[in-house]
Amino acid sequence: MTHLYVGVRDLKNQLSKYLREVKKGRSIVITERGKPIGQIIPKTSSIDDRIEMMINAGLLEWNGKKLEHYEPDVINRSSRLVSDILVDMRE
Repeated sequence: MTHLYVGVRDLKNQLSKYLREVKKGRSIVITERGKPIGQIIPKTSSIDDRIEMMINAGLLEWNGKKLEHYEPDVINRSSRLVSDILVDMRE
């Protein structure tokens, strides 16, 4: 994502121009006397919108149902990490 630095006065005078840049995906960093004071960023898509876009692109298949609760078969209750236990088992 690219940033565009703009002073408060310039932003006020040309707001429509800068909002078009935000729609294109650019972030606007607002400065006052050369120091950043705020930022306008593009709105991100909701998770539902992103899932729908992935389904439409053929990257995801989903029936729309929520996943069922899953209980793991084994729970590591020791102070050792599972990765450490695996290393010991492989040796």
